Amino acid sequence: MRVTAVLVAYNRRDLLRESLAALAAQSRPVDRLVVVDNASDDGSAEAAAELLEHWGERARLLRLTTNTGGAGGFAAGIAAAVAEDDTDWVWVMDDDTVPGPDALAEALAVHERYAATGQDDLAVMGSRVVWTDGADHPMNTPKAKIRASADERARAAEVGCMEIRSISFVSAFLRAARVREIGLPIADYFLWNDDFEYSARLLRGARGLFVPGSVVTHKTAKRGSSDQDPGPRFYFEVRNKLWVFRRSRALHGWEKALYAAATARRWLRTFLASSDRAQLRDCLRRGWCDGWLRAPRPTRMVLRDTGVPVDVMVEVERLSKLER
Repeated sequence: MRVTAVLVAYNRRDLLRESLAALAAQSRPVDRLVVVDNASDDGSAEAAAELLEHWGERARLLRLTTNTGGAGGFAAGIAAAVAEDDTDWVWVMDDDTVPGPDALAEALAVHERYAATGQDDLAVMGSRVVWTDGADHPMNTPKAKIRASADERARAAEVGCMEIRSISFVSAFLRAARVREIGLPIADYFLWNDDFEYSARLLRGARGLFVPGSVVTHKTAKRGSSDQDPGPRFYFEVRNKLWVFRRSRALHGWEKALYAAATARRWLRTFLASSDRAQLRDCLRRGWCDGWLRAPRPTRMVLRDTGVPVDVMVEVERLSKLER
């Protein structure tokens, strides 16, 4: 199995250095590395270029001229990864993610054991995400797949894992063959819910596992969930959730109903905990309007003229046509 790691960076130079050092120290080495810099202005791209020198031809830096958000950065990076025909897994993460030394080795070992229990239909794996104190990070806590069959639960338990329906991009392993089949993350999401929509799309009709032995540290400023006073980013939460429920083929109809109800409860908690409810109301209004009146633009349109290299853009164009 050949693994390409994709790391998306934006204005967190010191954390980026730490993340790249952790990737270089994996007990099972990464085969290739793609770093996508989202037009940082703090020297992140220069720091990445310096640290990637010892990787030689195994590493590539994509220096974008426009900040395309996490969604655009991952779309470009994943396209660059799967353009290499021998890539089997794409390991994605943000620049504030620091993988433990055995994060990759543990994930690949689980895949091997899981394939031995039956059909090799594993499409996604997700790491255990902890905060700096070693406790599970509430922002990235996986949830068991709703209505997983007894066979699915038994196969996952046999390898010490849990069957999942979606996962965050904070250390997710994506099967390259599945990416080539269903396309890229939708870049127009910019941030929030792009990983939820994309991983759910990858996992519709396929298997996914939470792998607790693969551990990474998510070095956010504080240990909390994303719904704790999100500020102006709440706009993307509202708009993108509506796009997931109305425009995406990732979820079944009954799943959309359940997730919509859970989303409504989450938004209520967010409002009750907020110190600036006027701002949240404005985000809700604008996000609601755009979520109903607009559709996300094709990823190939979003990434044009953003500094994506020509050869990667060719792959983006091809995979973007699979979006629906």
